Amino acid sequence: MKKIIHITSSTKGAASFSTQLGKAIIEKLQIQYPDSQVILRDLIADPAPYVSTGEVAAFFMPEDQHTEEMIKAAAYSKAAVTELLDADILVISAPLINLSIPAQLKSWLDHITRSGQTFRYSEAGPEGLVKGKKVFLALSGGAVYTEGPMQAFDFLTPYLKGMLGFLGMTDTTAYWADGTSVPGWKETTLERAIQSISIPEDLEAMA
Repeated sequence: MKKIIHITSSTKGAASFSTQLGKAIIEKLQIQYPDSQVILRDLIADPAPYVSTGEVAAFFMPEDQHTEEMIKAAAYSKAAVTELLDADILVISAPLINLSIPAQLKSWLDHITRSGQTFRYSEAGPEGLVKGKKVFLALSGGAVYTEGPMQAFDFLTPYLKGMLGFLGMTDTTAYWADGTSVPGWKETTLERAIQSISIPEDLEAMA
């Protein structure tokens, strides 16, 4: 059974292009893997708290030395990391906000970026420890970012691919529903993005 996490981060809820595109990816995954388990993490309805001083202190101290305050502060991060490591597939729905990622999604990434758990440093340099996952990015933006002059302003795709790759998730496919504010483009962008979705026949051999 495939375990799938769907992360959504748009304030527009069900009307969001990125959320709808992510749901379409999930639907195609469920056709291929009908017994899959899907966990939805809506970072707007249930936001990840900002990393606190107590949480950072807990990150750099053995768990058996944690105070009650540290245990409470690190609880969200511990649960998020456990959930991530247990998953097979990650679907992240994210709109491009002010040329970058939503603050709510950045906060979630801060919680799952844990030295010694999701990455580590060695003499050879940094090594991502979250391996064997397939990641799909469902992205949206008001301008056309997949081609033309605004392509240079897409900091959403490279940041997410870079950050996830740093953690070991290098098998990442991005789909865009862009130009959502552009007449003559916005009317068909979501459908075109959905039609472009391709699910690998065998995810068992994921890198």
